[in-house]
Amino acid sequence: QVQLVESGGGLVQPGGSLRLSCAASGSSFILYVMGWYRQAPGKQRELVATIDSDGRTNYADSVKGRFSLSRDNANKMVSLQMNSLKPEDTAVYYCNARLTAPGYWGQGTQVTVSS
Repeated sequence: QVQLVESGGGLVQPGGSLRLSCAASGSSFILYVMGWYRQAPGKQRELVATIDSDGRTNYADSVKGRFSLSRDNANKMVSLQMNSLKPEDTAVYYCNARLTAPGYWGQGTQVTVSS
């Protein structure tokens, strides 16, 4: 029902910023809880942030105060603004849309934070 395409990843220095975008295709985008998750090599996929249909957000403790999640229902997009990036933020970042688990996943976009 939902196709997701992430963009905006890349290489950035510690302390820098990136904005990730997730474009959705399909119906009923406004009803979905949208989220960003990340997975580093050899580690489990972990929650970064979620935003529900009312715009309420939830962030992992490790990114609170640095990352900000927003959604644009008219354009069926969700964005993750990442500031003060750290090397430990390096991972593949995945967009997720769900009404029920496990929902739908995008292909992922690589974020590398390194000097």
